[in-house]
Amino acid sequence: MLDLGFETEVKPWLRGQATLIRYGDDFRIGFEREADARRVLAVLDKRLGRFGLTLHPDKTRLLPFGRPPQGQQSGKGPATFDFVGFTCYWARSRKGRWGMWCKTRRARLRRAKKAIYDWCRRHRHQPVKAQHAALSQRVRGHCNSFGVSGNFRSMRRLVEATKRAWYQWRCRRSQRTRLTWERVGDLLQQFPLPRPRITVRIWGG
Repeated sequence: MLDLGFETEVKPWLRGQATLIRYGDDFRIGFEREADARRVLAVLDKRLGRFGLTLHPDKTRLLPFGRPPQGQQSGKGPATFDFVGFTCYWARSRKGRWGMWCKTRRARLRRAKKAIYDWCRRHRHQPVKAQHAALSQRVRGHCNSFGVSGNFRSMRRLVEATKRAWYQWRCRRSQRTRLTWERVGDLLQQFPLPRPRITVRIWGG
């Protein structure tokens, strides 16, 4: 309903370009002209109401998200927004050009770290090989879901947090012996965790 209505009923009377991106019941609409965005926002709730749908009052907002001026040497873009677990924002590339980037949402990354920490706590008495297999599966699954171009740093933070959680709860297996970082290094050489990698390139070659 939303996709078809946007193409057939909304786009024809817009003055500029517009793009709708939807995932399930979550969607974002990008407009070339602010006036078009305000006109659509004013009538969108009524159009959805025809089908018994409503807009979430706390999640529906109008944001300026245009590309920053090329002459702007520092600072950030005008705004950020969250979509399907990512935060989208403007930043400069290594070549000095402004581009839209994605990183794991702060709350989503925090939740993933906590889940791994809790798993290490509950399964600290399992054999090392079993722990390694389970942690590798979790890290690999996270990276497969969030391995988009520009998000390498967030994935690396998860891997480092996994190492710290594994180390902490391996130390608490027994009060008689303490596991040092040197021994952890040997452990990670024998049972290395997956390295973060980009699995989907949203832009670029």
